[in-house]
Amino acid sequence: MNLTQWIESNRTMFVELSNEIWGYAELGYKEFNSSKALEDALEEAGFTLERGVAEIPTAFVASYSNGAGPVIGILGEFDALPGLSQDCVPYRKPLENGAPGHGCGHNLLGVAGLASVMAVKQAMDAGEVKGTIRYYGCPAEEGGAGKAFMANAGLFNDVDICLTWHPDTFNGTLYTNFLANYRVVFRFRGKTAHAAMGPFNGRGALDAVELMNVGVNYLREHMIPDARVHYVITKGGVAPNVVPDFAESLYSVRAPRTDQLDALFERVKDIAKGAALMTGTEVEIQVISGMSNMLLNETINEVLQAKLEEVGAPKFSEEEHAFARELSKSIPPESLETSAPVYGLDSKAVAELKKQVLFEEILPPFKSEVVQPGSTDVGDVSWAAPTGQIFTACWALGSPGHSPADCGAGQDGHRSARDVICRESDGAQRA
Repeated sequence: MNLTQWIESNRTMFVELSNEIWGYAELGYKEFNSSKALEDALEEAGFTLERGVAEIPTAFVASYSNGAGPVIGILGEFDALPGLSQDCVPYRKPLENGAPGHGCGHNLLGVAGLASVMAVKQAMDAGEVKGTIRYYGCPAEEGGAGKAFMANAGLFNDVDICLTWHPDTFNGTLYTNFLANYRVVFRFRGKTAHAAMGPFNGRGALDAVELMNVGVNYLREHMIPDARVHYVITKGGVAPNVVPDFAESLYSVRAPRTDQLDALFERVKDIAKGAALMTGTEVEIQVISGMSNMLLNETINEVLQAKLEEVGAPKFSEEEHAFARELSKSIPPESLETSAPVYGLDSKAVAELKKQVLFEEILPPFKSEVVQPGSTDVGDVSWAAPTGQIFTACWALGSPGHSPADCGAGQDGHRSARDVICRESDGAQRA
């Protein structure tokens, strides 16, 4: 059975579903409409649904089996990002000011994975392959580490292989690692007082937050270069004439390996305790989520790269190029230079790329010790089952991640999603 033709014949359904999830734009663990839309589509297609897995209301597993054989998992995400509401136009135009939006293309990611398992089901029904195909509905990748909780619940323990992809500015196979990551809340409690008449009676929780931040900033000189620590103050008081008795900060602590992360996190915690000691406050430390680094699988990567080259890169129309050219006007000019080395591209290659707006080639494998500066809970899946990931061009070259420039509702996004469906389906069928 020609899976590419089947996918193309059902293209409208997948585009509409992707646009539906784009419209919902729900944050992690709140993707109730997005999750249900995917669940309903899979159930209608004949898959068996397990809803609310790992005690997460928006997590689910959809399975289809036709006998003994390998168990192949396809990962799907569908959460949006805060504050990135965006209309499908090449300039900043929120659909609703301050509302969430899909600035990372997870509406495409989730639907492409769904379409790929549906395509493999056609081959299974035709008797071409036997086994089990599963779609994992994975919530809250953006900082919530939904897959980590799913992996901890044992949902990937019997899987022979997991495949996934992610929208990007380039086309290639993931040969580089991601940073392990803890997301942590630090809550400081002190004593309120009149900030002018009796500040000596108070114990400022906001002082503790600020001292902790200063301490962490001094720590940066003494941590490994690939590590990252960043924060926001989520609560800092309500009035300047009142000493805040409660303040809170949210931290993301990252390092290339989990052992390095644990060591760095201990130092960050010591700084928090020191800030509490200096201010006479108390600190509560709560780890909200954690993500492991990736265990890369060379064999899977070789198969994915071969299939990527066989199917080829998405080709874009002049209309799509025109849209991307207009969009690129809002992209910082140095953005491509800072992101390209992660893909193995040197200054000469960057100079050539600046003549383009959309990438239409396949990158060769880039095997190096370079660590992607972001984090993903796909890493936790890779510790439970052999895992592979590709990326395909859905955004204009140089588009910064997690921004309105990463528009996933246009035809450029859907064309790339269609092509990745073909690669995922073919890879899963032959795995």
